[in-house]
Amino acid sequence: MEQARQMLQHHFGYDSFRNGQAQIIQQTLQGQSSLCVMPTGGGKSICYQIPALMLEGLTLVISPLISLMQDQVEALRAANIPAAYINSTLSVQEVDETMQLASAGYLKLLYIAPERLESATFLQALSYLSVPLLAVDEAHCISQWGHDFRPSYRAIQKLFTLWPQKPTVLALTATATPAVCEDIRQLLEIDEQSAVITGFARDNLAFSVLIGENKERYIKNYLTKNKLEAGIIYAATRKAVDAIYDVLSRSGESVAKYHAGLAEEMRMSEQERFLKDEARIMVATNAFGMGIDKSNVRFVIHYQMPRNMESYYQEAGRAGRDGLPSACILLYASGDVQTQRFLIEQTQDASRITQELVKLQTMVDYCHTEGCLQNAILLYFGEKAGEPCGRCGNCNDGREVKDVTVDAQKVLACVVRMGQKFGKTMVAQVLIGSKNQKMTEFGFARLSTYGILKGQYSSKDVSSFIEFLIAEGLLAVKHGTYPTIYVSEEGKAVLLGNRKVMRKEAVIVRKLADNDPLFEHLRALRKQIADEEQVPPFVVFSDKTLRELCEQKPMELDGLRRVSGIGEVKFEKYGKRFFEALQSFLTEASNI
Repeated sequence: MEQARQMLQHHFGYDSFRNGQAQIIQQTLQGQSSLCVMPTGGGKSICYQIPALMLEGLTLVISPLISLMQDQVEALRAANIPAAYINSTLSVQEVDETMQLASAGYLKLLYIAPERLESATFLQALSYLSVPLLAVDEAHCISQWGHDFRPSYRAIQKLFTLWPQKPTVLALTATATPAVCEDIRQLLEIDEQSAVITGFARDNLAFSVLIGENKERYIKNYLTKNKLEAGIIYAATRKAVDAIYDVLSRSGESVAKYHAGLAEEMRMSEQERFLKDEARIMVATNAFGMGIDKSNVRFVIHYQMPRNMESYYQEAGRAGRDGLPSACILLYASGDVQTQRFLIEQTQDASRITQELVKLQTMVDYCHTEGCLQNAILLYFGEKAGEPCGRCGNCNDGREVKDVTVDAQKVLACVVRMGQKFGKTMVAQVLIGSKNQKMTEFGFARLSTYGILKGQYSSKDVSSFIEFLIAEGLLAVKHGTYPTIYVSEEGKAVLLGNRKVMRKEAVIVRKLADNDPLFEHLRALRKQIADEEQVPPFVVFSDKTLRELCEQKPMELDGLRRVSGIGEVKFEKYGKRFFEALQSFLTEASNI
């Protein structure tokens, strides 16, 4: 293990292993197949990359997405580790050349897609290679109980008889319930005692769920307050992604978008812009992000609720991979449930719909919990809840609670007087006394509730309040071509004066971090070097490394070696330029 630690320092710049890494690496080096469950950003890739350097032969990595392979290979090559990938972006000639490199022993790691294993010709070519280690990334994809089941992952079992001796198998995932873990172990023939589960808690992430917010206004405000930070905004549909992208583009934001409706070339171009910090905001559906290794994502905002907890935790977990404090914000509206229900019914195999709807309800329950959000996530993944995290929106919710019973009664009464057969927009227009022609056509202008909230709230504010009443269960939604709202049994209790309605004040958007001129100076140099080498900036150094460099401010070149993330390889490649940039900034600052 001392040799493993030395390789960790030399190639990756870290002095010690994180929780669980040493155990997994030791088991792997001893030829023991293992299941590794670590949260996103926990360092799963190190668990097979270090053994790959120490074992004779080639480590084969099964990876589900092209972007994941490319990011990993770029980072490995930057650390002087010979690695390559084979996927659909390569020509037949390029695939042959890569396999020749592998056969000649020039590669230590080869990333392939699981679909490749369905080719008998490719399997035959693999059989001539020496493969001591098989790493299965995103291993939850092999389980029918997982949220992202992919039948092609079952082809991995063909590899077990390809060589005279079965390779050591290392299955890795960040999102697996106990049932999924059991499925992975059985299918990949891994002993139960060989599982290493480090826990699902992410101590640097602050989760929050906001109900009834004006989503567009909130996002604009948030991006203004955090104008130097990179983030991802997830939406459930292509249409929503396009709409958010257009709004942010018009407001001058540096924004990219990604969804399955875009041409492959454009998707790759937009992803590249985001990875290289040329666009600071990525607006995307869940088609974006699995395995994206951009470490400086400071926030992830879900514009709509995801369909299950696994998807949410995987997507939210793309924030703060470098360990720095980051925010995960879910903007919930009741319509999100129907959107996801529709998508489930349209895209899922009929046999999986019931299972997916159960998961959807669990996600809705999460959005409405008043307890610690981190603990709610831990419980879902079969882990015991601990003390409240002290970071999430529920733990730190010090907003004043106001009695809004009277306003709630006005809204509920208006819904009743309108016959309980109209949508929230029409109800809001009646309440603010809109001059819309429909007010006269339907006789709404004669209602006693017409204009009863005029001057107090805008139409958007009233719509938001109606969403709050729906979330509280006081109004219910009847779905159809045109969804309508009606008063629930709980709402009738409010109308009769038997129940009060309390609402917290609107959320105040907070800044993630104070601007540091030295950090921005070093970040500009990092971008320059990344452009020169045609790699994403985080491949050069992570935000965490730059922050630590700003804190330590070494006064001699060798002092950079004490900064986490600057190993011998990167010290030789980048150390002098960053040291000179640091010293020039400090000299200039002292002369002001």
